[in-house]
Amino acid sequence: MEFNYDYCKVSADYIRSKINFEPELGMILGSGLSPLAAEIEDALEIPYSEIPNFLLSTVATHAGKLICGRLAGKNVVCMSGRFHSYEGYDFRQLSIPVHVFKILGVKAMILTNAAGAVNMSYKPGDIMIIRDHMMFSGMSPMRGANDERFGPRFFDVSKMYSPQLIQTAQECASGTDLTVHQGVYFFMQGPQFETPSEIRAIRLLGGDAVGMSTVTEALTAAHCSLPVLGFSILTNMAAGITDKPLSDEEVNEVGNMIADQFSDYIRTVIEKI
Repeated sequence: MEFNYDYCKVSADYIRSKINFEPELGMILGSGLSPLAAEIEDALEIPYSEIPNFLLSTVATHAGKLICGRLAGKNVVCMSGRFHSYEGYDFRQLSIPVHVFKILGVKAMILTNAAGAVNMSYKPGDIMIIRDHMMFSGMSPMRGANDERFGPRFFDVSKMYSPQLIQTAQECASGTDLTVHQGVYFFMQGPQFETPSEIRAIRLLGGDAVGMSTVTEALTAAHCSLPVLGFSILTNMAAGITDKPLSDEEVNEVGNMIADQFSDYIRTVIEKI
């Protein structure tokens, strides 16, 4: 099946029939970050299961719904819960949400995730603005026939994470109690957490945080010429740094612990965009 413009337009047309505004900003929220979605005003919630040609979230901690409304003065469409390769979706399918947002008319994307800290100077509860990413899986969400209505066959990703949006996010961080870094996100497919040896290799290669999402969305946005601003909430130290076993419970616990502060921060960033 070709997940092309016409395929994604079916999803977009359904969403457009439910809302009375053109979205300015698309958001995809990761593990433990659903409280931010609760801040959306005049919210219309659409379960993913009701959207034709869309995907279904199988992660228990992800709400699995699209929330449309106003946040910090902007019209937004927000995915509360995302999709991952480890759920069984191929990379091409993972391009669908961002393509749908593009058809809806969004002008920029904000991506958030929960990640493990690889950089030894980071600590759980810190925030990392994603400056760049690394992915060595050998796959791309743009693999297959290219639809020029989204973007060109070959496209530049050297400024995939918008320098202008990064600067805005860094400036907004000075007014918070959060510790905010800029760093490189390293993608691992999962669902297993990484081995200590893998983490040592990631650190040597220049990775500052590691996670199982976000890169397919960022690459799709780059293909569509959509500026991207990405954030990782560092929920744990990566494997081998401490003796503590890694768990999904820890990820969600730390995410929930700073959810209110992070929500305030993101609202301020959105106001400035």
